[in-house]
Amino acid sequence: MQNYGASAAFIIGDEIEWEFVGDKVKRKILGFDASLMLVNVHFEKGGIGALHEHYHSQVSYVESGAFEVTIGGEVRTLKAGDSFYVAPHVLHGAVCIETGILIDIFSPIREDFVKN
Repeated sequence: MQNYGASAAFIIGDEIEWEFVGDKVKRKILGFDASLMLVNVHFEKGGIGALHEHYHSQVSYVESGAFEVTIGGEVRTLKAGDSFYVAPHVLHGAVCIETGILIDIFSPIREDFVKN
C-alpha cells in the first residue's frame, strides 16, 4: 500500500470542497491516515450508493435524512441517529429516501478516494 501520510490535525469542514461522485451524491474527506478514514457523504433524495464491496471495514452514521440500506441482502430503513456496520467483502449499498448525510468511517484508508 502506498503511504498516504495523514491529514492535518485540524480540519475545517467549510474549507473543504465537495467532490461530486455520482448523480445526487457528493463527498468530503474529513480526516485520514493509512489505517483510518472519515468521510461525509451528502445524498439528495433519490441518490444511490450502488451495491458494491471492498476489503475495508466500514461503520456509517446517519447524520440526517433517511436511507434504505442493503447489507448482505438484508434491507433496512435507517434515519438520523442510526448507524450500520459493513464487514470486509460484504455486498452493500444505499438509496436516499430523504435528503441527508452519511458519515462513513473506513479502516484502512480508502486509497481509491485519495487523489495523488
